[in-house]
Amino acid sequence: MRYLATSLILAMTLGAAYGAEGGKTAERLQKSADVIDAIMKTPEQGIPSDLLNKAVCVAVVPSYKKLALGIGGSAGKGALVCRRGGNGAWGAPWMFEMGGPSIGLQIGGQSTDFVLLVMNPEGAEKFVKGHTKLGADASVAGGPVGRTAGASTGVLLQTEILTYSRSRGAFAGLSLEGQVIKNDGGANKDIYSRELSAHDILFGNTGTPAAARPLDAALAKYSPRGGQRFPKK
Repeated sequence: MRYLATSLILAMTLGAAYGAEGGKTAERLQKSADVIDAIMKTPEQGIPSDLLNKAVCVAVVPSYKKLALGIGGSAGKGALVCRRGGNGAWGAPWMFEMGGPSIGLQIGGQSTDFVLLVMNPEGAEKFVKGHTKLGADASVAGGPVGRTAGASTGVLLQTEILTYSRSRGAFAGLSLEGQVIKNDGGANKDIYSRELSAHDILFGNTGTPAAARPLDAALAKYSPRGGQRFPKK
C-alpha cells in the first residue's frame, strides 16, 4: 500500500509538471498569435504585406529577455510556422529556443518581441538544421517597415531571413546576427505527445494541434497564400 501510494503521488506530481509545461507551450503559441495581430493591425509601421506574402515561414519569439550574465546575453523561446509545401496554408508549428550575445540598447532591461520572416526554402532548411547561428549559417538582415518599404525589397529578397523587433511600443527592423536557433524538444513533445523532427513537423503531414490554431489564423488573416513551393526530394 505504501508503495502504491508513493507511486500515485509521483504520477500526480509528474502529471502536474507535464501539464504546467504544456500550458506554457500553449501560452507561447497564443502570445505569438497576439504579436502577429498587433503588428499587422498597424500597416504603416508594421511588416510590409508584400514581404509577408513572399515568406515561406514565419517565426515569432514573444518576450525575448536580456540576461544578467556579466558579459551580456539574451534568451527566448519561439514558434516557427511554414506554409504547407512552401506556398499553401499555414501548417504545424516547430518550437525552438533562441539565444546569444546581448542584442543591444533596443532590448534594454525589458522583454522584446521578435518576428523572423524566412524568405525561401533554403532559409527554411538552414533555420531548422540544428544549432543554427544567424549570419553565419543563414543570411539575416533587419527587414524594412511599413507600406513604403517595397522599393527596397529587391536586395533584401536575396537575404534568407528578415528580422523585426517590437519593444516598448516601437517596431523596427533589427538584425539578429549572432543569435543561435536550436530545437525546443520538450515543448514539441508537449504539443505533439511524441518526439518529432523539425522536418516531420514543418515539411511532412503533421496535423496542426489545437494550441497552434490561433497563430495559424492570425497569419492566414494577413497572408492566406504566398511563398514558393519547397523542392521535392
